[in-house]
Amino acid sequence: MGSNTNNILLAILVITLVSWSAFVDSTTAPGMAVADCTTITALISACSSFVTYGLPDPVPGSPCCIAMTSLNSMADTSDNRRGVCRCLMDLITTYNPNATAIATLPGFCGVSLGFTIDPNTDCEYIDS
Repeated sequence: MGSNTNNILLAILVITLVSWSAFVDSTTAPGMAVADCTTITALISACSSFVTYGLPDPVPGSPCCIAMTSLNSMADTSDNRRGVCRCLMDLITTYNPNATAIATLPGFCGVSLGFTIDPNTDCEYIDS
């Protein structure tokens, strides 16, 4: 498949997930509104090329890093960090992104979410 075809398929998957999560409560972290997981999905979509292919590296001020800064602001309490984590873990399970890329994403953007974006992260143990 060509790069354009992959990008189109990824966009369709993101749109589908956004639509789906607006109607299904199962992706919603306890204490968070459905719109919050939808917002997280939309924010992460700004980084889709990097988390899929590992390129290009995001830089502060880029749309991807602006999205990560917004995500960092959403993760302002332990409960919110756990909620953001749960939404991200759902996305990782659904899309199976480049694990190295997604784990390094906050560092490229100069933010710390308070947890590692990794498929093995247990969101229940995030404290502060």
